[in-house]
Amino acid sequence: MTTTETRSPSEGRGRRKPRSTIIVTSILVIVALYFLVPIYYIVIAATKTTSDLFATNGFALAPTFALWDNLALVFTYNGGIFVRWLLNSVLYAGVGAALATYFAAVGGYALAKYEFRGKNLVFGTVLGGVLVPGTALALPMFLLFSSLGLANTYLSVLIPSLVSPFGLLLCRIYAEASVDTSIVEAGRIDGAGELRIFHKLGLRTMTPALVTVFLFQLVFIWNNFFLPLVMLADESLYPVTLGLHNWSSQVDRLPEFYQLTTGGALVSIIPLICAMVVLQKYWRGGLSEGAVKG
Repeated sequence: MTTTETRSPSEGRGRRKPRSTIIVTSILVIVALYFLVPIYYIVIAATKTTSDLFATNGFALAPTFALWDNLALVFTYNGGIFVRWLLNSVLYAGVGAALATYFAAVGGYALAKYEFRGKNLVFGTVLGGVLVPGTALALPMFLLFSSLGLANTYLSVLIPSLVSPFGLLLCRIYAEASVDTSIVEAGRIDGAGELRIFHKLGLRTMTPALVTVFLFQLVFIWNNFFLPLVMLADESLYPVTLGLHNWSSQVDRLPEFYQLTTGGALVSIIPLICAMVVLQKYWRGGLSEGAVKG
């Protein structure tokens, strides 16, 4: 006599679950290593002298721990020019990201809550900016700013950073989903102006999306290299990315610039890490809510 075993679908799913969990976890570990290994490498490289960089394994510590000497050299070289570059990056990224976020919020809110002729055309035109690479716009913008006398100034880097098509898209989606039209109408009935309704009601409701836009724009401007390269000729106006490139281009002539470059690169990522840690919970919340409600 033979017996036939019957298995419920839940048992099959239960047996398949560990395998899928292992696959997903493995992929996540690989992705995490992809992003963390370069950070680990630059931390280790910043602790080495120029000779140790080539004499030892790139991922192993050298016998001589030179981190503090390298950092001191970074902050004192050429009259402390690196500090100026760092402050320039804070200015470009901080002010640029804040204003770009505000403009994206204003535009997204208007497109979500107002009806006017040409609304979809305006939205499509701005959104089309996502498809245009920044390198294609750099030269025309340089010619434009040169004709206005703004080339090689802070404004030549700040002004192009104030537009965020992705931020406009996200703010429109979030405003449509989270800003209740009845609340806007109630504000109008109470006699509040449109700007007051936007600042008192709209901005508060859109906070998670605004933090998300701010973080994305902050990272984008901080890491921007090609636009400052085209626009700026004065070394004192350089952001930290362009300054580090200037140092790294001199390593063949002066090997000590290896220590300057690795130490400066380590310092340059610390502000972004701090911003990510501080804004992480708002960033994740903004992305998840925008995805679900949009």
